[in-house]
Amino acid sequence: MQVKRASAILLLIFAVGLAPARVFATDEDEIVANLAGGRVIVHVTNEKIIMAAIDHPLEVKSVPPRLMDLDATHVAILLGATEWQLPAQAEPVRLDRNFKRLTKQDPRYKSDSPEAEPDLEQIGVALLEKLRPLVAQLHHKIELRPDEPIFEAVVIGYAPDNYGPEVWLVEYHIEQENNGRREDYLQTRVLRPRYTQLYPPGKHLPRTLMEARFPPDLDDPPLLGLIQSNEPGIARLKDGEPRFSKVVDLINKGQANRANSTDATDFMRAVLPIIAGNHTFILATMEEQHGFEWIVPPEEGPDANVPAAQDKNRPAEAPTLRRKPKP
Repeated sequence: MQVKRASAILLLIFAVGLAPARVFATDEDEIVANLAGGRVIVHVTNEKIIMAAIDHPLEVKSVPPRLMDLDATHVAILLGATEWQLPAQAEPVRLDRNFKRLTKQDPRYKSDSPEAEPDLEQIGVALLEKLRPLVAQLHHKIELRPDEPIFEAVVIGYAPDNYGPEVWLVEYHIEQENNGRREDYLQTRVLRPRYTQLYPPGKHLPRTLMEARFPPDLDDPPLLGLIQSNEPGIARLKDGEPRFSKVVDLINKGQANRANSTDATDFMRAVLPIIAGNHTFILATMEEQHGFEWIVPPEEGPDANVPAAQDKNRPAEAPTLRRKPKP
């Protein structure tokens, strides 16, 4: 079963999200969602996946994009409504915490799905089950633009059978309706997730940098655009280091997957302070055989759901994402 590919995956930038800063609450007795705004940048090289996230606070109580462990060879970077404050609880509910790591295929997902294969559906539904009871507590009108998600996860990792690296965007939308009790009291429910494959691209399409941003109207230009326009800071990096020049050249040619992993990681580490400005960022790599490695860990510190290092050997029963499409 093939996931329907939106035309947006043909773009070099995949932008999704909510309108600028928004807290989902109308009074002190209602649940509040704190939003994670920012940018996720992914570079798939010849041996590793390089992933970065830049924090763009949307409000005083904004939270940064957070990375969580999914299974032996997949992680996710979370954006949108990732942290929820309940009136009766001192500590907020974080969607990246207390996630049961997936280790084997759930038999409930053996049947064909119109949206995704069973393994990807299992990941999407696991996140859905954490989000559903929180969204259900929203009873006032949430102003969203058409087709805006309330939450999204950039899923990054490897599939077996020599498929190689994959990057997926998993989006969660809501719908609201009046239950007849009061005009201003709405029932809110989160819909089943939507899946869009960002990598590998379609046949004959360039293999270059991927960037997702939340919300979509962030002013900062994408890294790929800065590289292509020869932005002065990036130009100085390239001109001052021949190996960075080669990385940039391969990105511009649509052959980013051929870049040397060490050189590309060092380039990303050098370029992030230039494009992030005063904003904080995280940087990590993942290799199919040797797992996950932090390069720049989060300032708030990794917790139980942020991998210190991935398993070096992938368990045979670990779930996978989409199988390689036929040419």
